[in-house]
Amino acid sequence: MTTPAPASRAAQLLSRPITLNGLTVPNRIVMAPMTRMFSPGGIPGDDVRSYYARRAAAGVGLIVTEGTYVGHESAGNSGRVPRFHGEEQLAGWAKVAEDVHAAGGTIVPQLWHIGMVRKDGEAPFPDAPAMGPSGLVAADAEPTGKAMTQADLDDVVAAFAKAAADAERIGFDGVELHGAHGYLLDQFLWEGTNRRTDAYGGDAVARTKFAAEIVAAVREAVSAEFPIIFRYSQWKQQDYTARLAETPEELDAILTPLAAAGVDVFHASTRRYWLPEFDGSDLNLAGWTKKITGKQVITVGSVGLDGEFLAAFQGQGSEVKSIDNLLDRLEAEEFDMVAVGRALLQDPQWAAKVLADRFDELQPYDAAAVKTLS
Repeated sequence: MTTPAPASRAAQLLSRPITLNGLTVPNRIVMAPMTRMFSPGGIPGDDVRSYYARRAAAGVGLIVTEGTYVGHESAGNSGRVPRFHGEEQLAGWAKVAEDVHAAGGTIVPQLWHIGMVRKDGEAPFPDAPAMGPSGLVAADAEPTGKAMTQADLDDVVAAFAKAAADAERIGFDGVELHGAHGYLLDQFLWEGTNRRTDAYGGDAVARTKFAAEIVAAVREAVSAEFPIIFRYSQWKQQDYTARLAETPEELDAILTPLAAAGVDVFHASTRRYWLPEFDGSDLNLAGWTKKITGKQVITVGSVGLDGEFLAAFQGQGSEVKSIDNLLDRLEAEEFDMVAVGRALLQDPQWAAKVLADRFDELQPYDAAAVKTLS
């Protein structure tokens, strides 16, 4: 009788199931959300179904979809980004979830409102005003949009809650709320774009109030066991050097109200996962998030790549990089799950290859090539 070969270290650590509230995910690999603009009219079609199902079939345990606009007129600026409202749009998403489940994976939609990001003529509702906490798109900018009224805030909270309820109704396994990268929720969290003097502005706890209200409304709209993931970041698309918190204490002031409102899992977005977040500790942002909140945490940031994050936006590629450091951190329980972005976009078989110790078969990221990949 042949003795099976021992599992590789990557397989041992990454193939372990994990339970997120009421959801059991088959392994620790997450597909990070990546905007693709392949959904004309905001409707995900057969190509989108295939795109996600291929990666689930190849071993991705949890898929977080590309950002999807909630049902608010100012939520989005592209007619090709999928929406999470409307009969045709939700019917398309229901088929995506069905195909991912058939392939053995789990899936959550990322619910998104862009806030004060400039619009173009392809916006789903081009006449709707860009809006944010103070009408600012960046810390050093002049107001170019609408500072949200209480009615605006209430409408957006309701839109997120409805989208979450719809996600559960049509068969998704949870939701992720996009609170990162300088979009609406993050614009409230960041003092650079939040200049309000009412209850939604001021210190870190006050700036968290709007996001916490959305989390609480989503928690109320879905069943108790339905997982809520909250993605946040220090950096912004408007400013890679921006920071919500300069110390663990400041980060605690932001994260604790969100955890109390009902977040089950935090998704800590960084540009390079291996960089320490604060002086005096090797913990990355995900590690500090877990230490502060006690919640389960997903890490992300150039996993499997050489780390030149900006190169992706300049049309350049990245070389395949060892994940030994990632595995060390996962084994030390610095975080619980690992989100993979560009490497998985380039190579749909990334998870299968890593879990089978076929690292020599991994494809280097090629920004030009992925435009034609599905």
